Amino acid sequence: MKRALLFAAIALSGCATTRSDPVATAAAAIAPAVPTGQQWLYGSAEGAIAVRQTYGALVSYAVAKAKTRPADSVIIDEATGKPFACGDKPLAAVFDADETLIWNIGSMRWFAMQGSDFDPAIWDQWEKTGTGKAVAMPGALEAMTALRAAGITPIANTNRSTANAKGSEATLAAAGLGDFKHGDTLFLMGDDTDGSSKDLRRATIASRWCVIAMAGDQLGDFRNVFNKPELPPLQRRALATAAPYDALWGNGWFLFANPVYGPSIRGGFDDVFPPETHWEPQP
Repeated sequence: MKRALLFAAIALSGCATTRSDPVATAAAAIAPAVPTGQQWLYGSAEGAIAVRQTYGALVSYAVAKAKTRPADSVIIDEATGKPFACGDKPLAAVFDADETLIWNIGSMRWFAMQGSDFDPAIWDQWEKTGTGKAVAMPGALEAMTALRAAGITPIANTNRSTANAKGSEATLAAAGLGDFKHGDTLFLMGDDTDGSSKDLRRATIASRWCVIAMAGDQLGDFRNVFNKPELPPLQRRALATAAPYDALWGNGWFLFANPVYGPSIRGGFDDVFPPETHWEPQP
């Protein structure tokens, strides 16, 4: 069957294949297209610039805050609904890892080539063996250097597995981002009983550090309440942009664009396009 597909692809390419490798031409003809979200995020100038701008805004904000020693963390105590107090705790900035500190280009290419959105078994292998195949996001290296120079410790809070802690430590280091140590400056899914929710991990971090900035590519990187599965897309957006959260975006909370995966990419036509906005051209 593969041989038949190969010959069919060569035949369809016609005269254009006479001066090129027919096998390579056939492979190109049947290879899947790069998903548009990945084209934008991983390949475009626009994607790189958007990420760098966000990192620049975060560093400017955090360095200025470090000079004034804020009274409160930007992490909210889920028990009280109020920010954790900073006291005399050392300063920190908390980051998600995947598509926030690093782009997982190696694994995402594999998923795209297979026509698969996600495979947990493959992802587990990626966490273990992907060292050197993920890259620091634009502006991330400069941001880590600037934060550390200002006395602000970068901390990663990610839903990578605690079972693969060594692989994630090595991946972040190989990307040039510095040392992240599990249980100290690296927190992983499985560190507590809260599963993929990061709320308990955030509370643990806030008990040790004065967190003056927080960054991620999903709303769950800031509060898990935003990820209630019953929330339709527009209600989720309304919740995340209503008071008191509206004052935090760009002012302690920094969101990176990710059109590739996550809870933001869901909903049918009626979920995304409200009925009152429907329009059709006249015949």
